[in-house]
Amino acid sequence: MRNLFLGLAVLAILSNVVILVMIMASLDRRGHKTNILLSRLYTFKYLSAYRNVTRKETGKPGPLSDLWIFTVILAVVAAMIGFLCP
Repeated sequence: MRNLFLGLAVLAILSNVVILVMIMASLDRRGHKTNILLSRLYTFKYLSAYRNVTRKETGKPGPLSDLWIFTVILAVVAAMIGFLCP
């Protein structure tokens, strides 16, 4: 059971990285500069910029921002359960 939850946490982290790259690609298409090498330092800056840009275009934040937050929460919860299981 422990390995299942820890595997789920790893999967959530990997999907979080993929979503961040998709957010950065979306910002690049809209004319915002992003840097893949410094993406971990500027994660919240890019997420905020993506939310602002999509809110201006459609009136609501883009779906990738909610998905990014969901994967972070899923990774934390799965890791906690995984470490607490005997």
